[in-house]
Amino acid sequence: MNDQARMEAGIAKLREVMLQLREGMEAHDFIIPARDEVIGYFGKLFAPARIEEVTAEEFKSFLPFKNNKHWTGLTRHQENMCSDMSRLRDALSLLLDEGQPIEDRYTKAVGMIRGLGKAVACAILLVAYPERYGVWNNTSEAGLKKLDLWPRFDRGASRGEKYVLINEILRELAGSLDLDLWTLDALWWAMLDLERDEAPGQGSLSSETSETEDLRFGLERHLHDFLRDNWDRTEFSKDWTLELEEGEPDAGYEYPTSIGRIDLLAKRRSGGEYLVIELKRGQSSDDTVGQILRYMGWVDAELLEEGESVRGLIIAHSEDEKLRYALRRVQDVELRLYEVSFRLLDAVGEEA
Repeated sequence: MNDQARMEAGIAKLREVMLQLREGMEAHDFIIPARDEVIGYFGKLFAPARIEEVTAEEFKSFLPFKNNKHWTGLTRHQENMCSDMSRLRDALSLLLDEGQPIEDRYTKAVGMIRGLGKAVACAILLVAYPERYGVWNNTSEAGLKKLDLWPRFDRGASRGEKYVLINEILRELAGSLDLDLWTLDALWWAMLDLERDEAPGQGSLSSETSETEDLRFGLERHLHDFLRDNWDRTEFSKDWTLELEEGEPDAGYEYPTSIGRIDLLAKRRSGGEYLVIELKRGQSSDDTVGQILRYMGWVDAELLEEGESVRGLIIAHSEDEKLRYALRRVQDVELRLYEVSFRLLDAVGEEA
């Protein structure tokens, strides 16, 4: 399939998603007012003419979902980003300077501040210039890969050069669908969420799921976030890092592929090996093993360079016979079990 055919197929798929949204809810009743409110307020806050006046409190106010009404997870590195406000203002001024090529200023700006990765930088670009810049984050990357629209980059391409190609595709999609870039960005989440609901064995819980299983599913969701947020405190951090790209500390969290999102993808600090980590949630043991092997195969085909390898790790609350026997024949996949412990404290803070 050539590039134009893939683009047309991607546009058709997104049209289907739009129809599904309209059948289930008045999507525009939520998306459009939020867009106008957020861009109206934060577009002024991040206007190039006043960026040198932005305070830490103002910058942080943009990051929570309750304020930006669009993106989650932007607050995780806010303390790092705001530790040197003079340098952050310089980075934002550079990022938003339309007098310089976007590929140059994007690369330089995100490299200046730890935590100012693609998710935050592109969100700011969108609210400052809503007609020009789309959002590159793990969700939009997963959507583009799912539609086979992810561009091929030249070896050694900078982050800014990659963003230019991604943004061209986002703008073409938005124009073909007669959407603004804010609404297109919301469609990626909707498309992936609808497919997750429809796909069997992808962690969805049936109506017959017990309350215990339902609670465990929720705990595993929190475990997923806990591992990301506390990676440096876990035993894994000694040998493995989630920072697959310089300046992108969360790059390995819900890593986007054309066949779904890997829970956690780590790379050995000494190089040469990747680790695919999957949490066993509501799906069967057979689904869990099949899923991690698919992801390992994808990493093998798409990421590995000569001499590199990939391993797998399943994290589960307990093992069953099917899982135990399946892993006896898979030498490069390991199983780890987790446990949850609780402490009860009395009114004066002493352990009960």
